[in-house]
Amino acid sequence: MKPCWLSLALGLAGSLLATTASAAPDAAALARGEQVYARCAACHAIEANRTGPQHCGLFGRRAGTAPGYADYSKAMRASTTVWNEKSLNVFLRDPMKAVPGTAMGYAGVKDDAERADLIAWLKQASRPGVACTVRH
Repeated sequence: MKPCWLSLALGLAGSLLATTASAAPDAAALARGEQVYARCAACHAIEANRTGPQHCGLFGRRAGTAPGYADYSKAMRASTTVWNEKSLNVFLRDPMKAVPGTAMGYAGVKDDAERADLIAWLKQASRPGVACTVRH
C-alpha cells in the first residue's frame, strides 16, 4: 500500500503532465500561425527591426521597449502592457482599440483560431537564444 502523500504526489504529477501536454500547440497549429505571421512581415520580423519592432524576445517584454527600435508612438511607449498570450490576444484582435493612438495601422486578426495559432507560433519563434537572436 502506498503512503497517502505518495498517491497525492503521483496524482498531481500526472495532472501536471496532462495539462502541459495539452497546452503545447501541435505542428499544424504552428504552421498555420507562421502563415498568419506572413501578413505581419511587411512591417515586422522576428530578428530585426523594420518599419515595426522586432519580435525576438517579445514574451515578457513591456510594450514599446524592443531593443534598438525608436519609432514607437507615444501611446505605445506609455503603455504598461507586458506581452503574453492574453495581452497579445487583446492587442492583435484590435490594435487601435487596445492601445488608442498606436501607430500600428492594422485592423487586427479578427478570427479567434488564426489569432491563437499566431500567438502560439510567436511564442515559439520569438524565444531569444532558442529561435532568435536579439539585435541592437
